[in-house]
Amino acid sequence: MRDGHLHVLTLTPFYPIECDDAQGCFIAEPLRYLESLDVKQTILAVQPFYRGDLTPNKLSPAARAIKYLSLPGGMGLSTSGLFLFSRILHEVRRIHANERVDLVHAHGALPCGHAAALLSSELHIPFVVTVHGLDAYSTRQVKGFSGEWCKRISRLVYRSACRTICVSQKVAEQVMEGANAPVRTAVVYNGVDTILFSPGGVNSEPMQILSVGGLIPIKGHEVLLRAFASAADRVPQATCEIIGDGLERERLQELAHSLVIGPKVHFRGRLSRSEVAEAMRHCTVFALPSQYEALGCVYLEAMASGKPVVACRGQGIEEIIRNGENGFLVEPNEVSSFTEVLVLLLTNADLRNRIAKAAQETVRSGFTIAQQALSLRQVYEACAQ
Repeated sequence: MRDGHLHVLTLTPFYPIECDDAQGCFIAEPLRYLESLDVKQTILAVQPFYRGDLTPNKLSPAARAIKYLSLPGGMGLSTSGLFLFSRILHEVRRIHANERVDLVHAHGALPCGHAAALLSSELHIPFVVTVHGLDAYSTRQVKGFSGEWCKRISRLVYRSACRTICVSQKVAEQVMEGANAPVRTAVVYNGVDTILFSPGGVNSEPMQILSVGGLIPIKGHEVLLRAFASAADRVPQATCEIIGDGLERERLQELAHSLVIGPKVHFRGRLSRSEVAEAMRHCTVFALPSQYEALGCVYLEAMASGKPVVACRGQGIEEIIRNGENGFLVEPNEVSSFTEVLVLLLTNADLRNRIAKAAQETVRSGFTIAQQALSLRQVYEACAQ
């Protein structure tokens, strides 16, 4: 670090691409603000060779796309960090020689964190690693021997990192619980672009529930549909819009049909960031009964848009939502409780407005991208040589 100037090498498997600007937006968006804090970024967006297009989105900070050798499946994940390190070592040497790298910031223990740990040992550059999910050791994702190997490598990464940055205290607890040794953690919550996600507009429907998330079981869309089916009996003018795609789409569409709410439920597929922001401005209530959420950027984005949010207890967002004050929390998989909260919000405009104002103030007072970038800058300063 020279005169307050920092050069950070970012290694990330998540980054916006030309055909999907939402992919990895939580990585790219804070980088613009870090530039204003005198942090120069060199970004390597990495993917296994067998993945599809990796052309970075031109609206995001410039990144170099890198493909590396990796085996598919669990064994592939456990060895991917070593292959990535071998692929980028020469390139990082060249970058470091041209302009000294003060710090490596890896996103995820595998593969980027492992590669960063090996780079740190080889080039004597300190590194930090951010954990974005609750599966901090990949043992939920990978089973058996490969899962145990992933856990061993992740432990090594967290123990050797200058800081293990966690997107919520719940994630930090997961990291420390599995480490079996001291880990220097720092909680840096994701922030929201409050220019993109802001109140405005008139609801496109008299009463519209919006949900945004990949169509996978843990996101809880089945609970949402069943709760909406019950709520629709009492608020017949209400509709439900679901943004996202995934393997569950066909099953969920069939479920909506069987619940006799098919015409009222609109599956919009994957949309751009601006389209999601527009949908949030025009909805009445945002609801996502996810059961495995490290934090959940979409909740914060809806709150910033001035919408009341309904989420589940036991997730990272519980650290931000105060039930009944700036949002609502229900128990996971409790359709009846979810239904009651939806009906309450849809039928009580004064309550909606009070919750919405408190939600927006919560985000503006502590969860903007600018505030996230400042927290990251402070972590960088503490760790850079």
